[in-house]
Order: sequence, then C-alpha cells, then structure tokens
Amino acid sequence: MTEPVFFRREMAPTLRDIVEWTGATVPDGADLSQKISELSPLDQGRPGALVFLDNPKYSDQVATTRATACLMSARYLAKAAPGLVTLVTPEPYRAFALVSGRMFPAAMRPQSVLGATGVSPGSFVHPEAKLEAGVIVDPGAVIGPRAQIGAGSLIGANAVVGADVCIGRECTVGPNATVLHALVGDRVYLHPGVRIGQDGFGFAMGPGGHLKVPQLGRVIIQNDVEIGANTTVDRGANRDTLIGEGTKIDNLVQIAHNVSVGRHCVIVSHVGVSGSTEIGDFVAIGGQAGLAGHLKIGAGAQIAAQAGVMNDIPAGERWGGSPAKPLREFMRDVATLARLSKAKQ
Repeated sequence: MTEPVFFRREMAPTLRDIVEWTGATVPDGADLSQKISELSPLDQGRPGALVFLDNPKYSDQVATTRATACLMSARYLAKAAPGLVTLVTPEPYRAFALVSGRMFPAAMRPQSVLGATGVSPGSFVHPEAKLEAGVIVDPGAVIGPRAQIGAGSLIGANAVVGADVCIGRECTVGPNATVLHALVGDRVYLHPGVRIGQDGFGFAMGPGGHLKVPQLGRVIIQNDVEIGANTTVDRGANRDTLIGEGTKIDNLVQIAHNVSVGRHCVIVSHVGVSGSTEIGDFVAIGGQAGLAGHLKIGAGAQIAAQAGVMNDIPAGERWGGSPAKPLREFMRDVATLARLSKAKQ
C-alpha cells in the first residue's frame, strides 16, 4: 500500500506569487519564476520546498536547509544557506500560514467524510428545518425542527443539530458533534465531538439533596470562531453563554454556563472556565489553567499554563501560578523558594 496523502495540493505557486501574497522582500537577482511544490519543516526542506524560520531555537538549521525558499526575518539573513531564496517578512509564521491556505485550501476547514454534496439519504432532516443552497449533510446526521442552516455549511456524520438552532453560512459541524439551544454565526468551525448548548452545571445544594436549576439560556457563537475537538460549551442558566468573534478554542476545553468570552481570545487545551466569568477581548489562556466563577478577566490579559485563577485580573496583565498572581510576583516567589531550598541542603 502506498503512503496515503490526505491533503492534495491545489496549486504550485511561483515565488513571485508568494511575494505578492505576503509582501515579502527578496534579494536582488532572485529567480522569482521558481515554483513551490511542497511545504516543509526547516530541517526537511529540499528543492521545490518552502520553509519558514520564526523561532530562534532553530536558526542554525537555515544554514543547512536544501529548500528553495525560506520565509524569515531580516536578522537571520547572514545564516542563510547558499542558494536559498530568502523571503524577508516581519511575521514569517503568519506568511507561511497564508501560503499554506492558498496551496491546501481543503485543510482550512473540516470536510465531508465522503467528499459529498447535498443532503445524504442516510441523514434525517426534519421537514420544518430550513437549509439554504449548498448545505452538505453527511450520513447519520440529524437536524431538528425549525433549525436553520446557512449556505455552504457542512453537518458532519452523526452530528446533531437541535430544534430551533440557527447556524450561519460556511460553517462546519464536525462528526459526532452536537449543537443545541444555540445561535451560531458565519464561518464557525466546530471540530469532531464538540458539545454546544447542553445543560450547565446548576444545582441548588442543600442538606436535603441538590435541586436541579433549569438552564434556560442559550449559547451565542459569533463569526469566525473555531472550537477544537471534544470541547464543551454549556448554555446559560439565566443569561446567554457568549463566545466572541474570532476566538479560537483548543481541544478539551470546558466553558461553563453564563460565561462571556470576548473577541479574538485564545484558549488552550484543558482549560476550565467556571460559570459567569467574563473574559475580555484578546485574552490568552494557557493549557490546564482553571478559572473560578464570577471573575472578570480584563482585555489583553495573559494567563500562564496551569494557573489557578481565583481573583479578577486587570486588563493587559500577565498572571501565573496557583493561586494565580501577577507573573513577576509568582516568578519571584519561585526563585525565593529555590534559594531557600538550596540553603538548607
């Protein structure tokens, strides 16, 4: 059996194309008619390949790569291998992503497992559901009454879209995902196993037992959000759970009821956000961090991996540790503890 290739290249751009797309600058006399046939890591580059250098940890590899061209910042020019066409840009990784998307557009969003078009005969679409032109529904998918799905969207195999759910245009609901009690914008990608709009964890606790609190809110997901595999976003209890436009959420994240996540946030794997916490725009949260409920995280804040956040964080601050505190204070405490430990040896 030959080695499978899961993503087929749609085009082989010239270096001139890449310069036009990225705005990169090239050395005088560079042959911009050369074609790029593949994308490679820096250490595996070979003729015909485009590579990039963004992390100084790998800067020595640019001296030995056999790739045709490299997207890089100007500070590494002196290390470049002879014959390597250097494409200088202040954001090499972003430029590489732009080129990758042009060459391999199918990798930009989850696709139908059958490569199908239209509504599969193995799916169930309720007669009261409304699907615009170009919607793809894979086998096993279930779409409930009065659901609305916009043009160009894909509902993957065995996915469930509940009653009255609205999903915008050019969206993807991955295999085995469920979307209930939710309003979803355009170009939203929900990867396999995502759970949207299920009950929040709400109970009135007492010595006689724990009384379930009805979860009456919705989930609102704005445009251009991407949510990774097996992540859960609970619907609100008495208000909506909100995911702001452009936010990217990794696999295996838990977003509780009534949480508000701002625009263009990044939330990494295994993060847990407790109920009614408000997260501002452009917040970054590292893996395995946990946020207590009813907190306010200011715009642009950064939270380190494995942080235990129990207090509000002002806008723009960097916090880490458990319990979390300003990052400089946390690092000072770690250094002091290390010194004390060595002193006792």
